[in-house]
Amino acid sequence: MRQRPRVTVVGSLNTDISLAVPHLPGPGETVLSASGAVVGGGGKGANQAVAAARLGAAVRMVGCCGDDDFGAGLRAGLAAEGVDAAGVRVVTGAASGVALITVDAAGENAIAVAAGANGLAGEQEVAAAFAAPCDALVLSAEIPPTVLAGVLDRARQAGVLCVLNLAPAPDGAAGLLAGGVDWLVVNEQEAAVVLGRPAAGEAAAAELAGLGAHHAVVTLGAAGAVLAPGPVTVPGFPVASVDSVGAGDAFVAALAVALAAGVEPAGAVRAACAAGAAATTRRGAQAALPGPADVLAATGVAWPLPEHVKTPP
Repeated sequence: MRQRPRVTVVGSLNTDISLAVPHLPGPGETVLSASGAVVGGGGKGANQAVAAARLGAAVRMVGCCGDDDFGAGLRAGLAAEGVDAAGVRVVTGAASGVALITVDAAGENAIAVAAGANGLAGEQEVAAAFAAPCDALVLSAEIPPTVLAGVLDRARQAGVLCVLNLAPAPDGAAGLLAGGVDWLVVNEQEAAVVLGRPAAGEAAAAELAGLGAHHAVVTLGAAGAVLAPGPVTVPGFPVASVDSVGAGDAFVAALAVALAAGVEPAGAVRAACAAGAAATTRRGAQAALPGPADVLAATGVAWPLPEHVKTPP
């Protein structure tokens, strides 16, 4: 590349409060953590922005936070990672988003989110998404679906490469695909919500592509991911997983950065699988998001797969 790939992320910003527990609590159950709570930056959008920056992209973040201490900390955290946070709107009188996270001994997690200012994103964020040029635009679904629809519509008109991560999948998610989207990323549970019935693996990816996703990726956790059309199954990477929080965000960010750098589809998904796997080898959300050296150390995959990168004209 003659310059760093440019990525704009439109999504949520949360403060994560995370507890390591021996097992995830069941209904009515209290589980004690042997260690103290870990407080840090999070939210799918902010996680994806930080991950993309660590993987070498020039990143802009668009979203909303409150005019509280949490919001100030979130903006400062983005700036410390080199992310341009000028597109983060501070909403007067609103509380910033907060996520409460429990992580068990096997690295599985359960998360509850208070959207706060994220739920107030609107037309200003749609406009901010296109305030500067980018090579890839990333959208995730912890913000109102109307914002997703507005950004997708403008991206189609402008011919901007868009990666849509329907996590969590909102009501009416299939309608967001009707006009077409370059890349859709969901896990099997989210695929089932979009399709309106259980679906898995290759079949789910193929059906999602039929709904309007030019490329549909269904992530399979440690097993890797499936890409349609094809379908192409990309195996996962065996790593010593300790915390899966943020792994999906690392996957989405890595996919966007790789595509923005000219990596071909299957190679971009493989790079994304490697980044997602590397993110599970450390605890925390943003704290665990990998850079190129981390991806190489955890998976043996060199970033950004130079054998797949196209030479600019």
